[in-house]
Amino acid sequence: MTPRVIRETSHLPAPPDLVWDLLQRTDTLIHITEGWLSFRPLDLPDWPDTWKEGAYRAALSGPFGIPLGLQILRVSFPPPRGDIRFIRDRGEGQMVRLWDHLISLRPEGSGTCYADEVAVEAGWRTPFVAAFARAFYRRRQRRLKALVERSYREDK
Repeated sequence: MTPRVIRETSHLPAPPDLVWDLLQRTDTLIHITEGWLSFRPLDLPDWPDTWKEGAYRAALSGPFGIPLGLQILRVSFPPPRGDIRFIRDRGEGQMVRLWDHLISLRPEGSGTCYADEVAVEAGWRTPFVAAFARAFYRRRQRRLKALVERSYREDK
């Protein structure tokens, strides 16, 4: 089956460097996914404070703590293209064969253009996973925007 691709873009009212720093923090991921997805590390006592390149095995849970099985997060930092920076998680798991998530950010006016692009493939579940992913990334971007606004006010 061909993966479905979902793309969501937002303007964040803070400079790219602040957004970049926040995105590398594990507590940011935990905060912006809270209530919809949670990841419990399987090979580490806890997540690192900041993401490093590598593969991380996690027990994935959905809303209401529903177990979704093993998920492997493969974190990488692809080389920048001009002033565009990237973080990628080419994940896979028991429920979803492919969850290839690319984050990009670039300067936009006095803030940052932030984009999530994710390709999902889950066999017959793909349309349902894609619908979930679209709603998930919209909510995630709203939570990220609120976090960025708070951080930027505190940083000034």
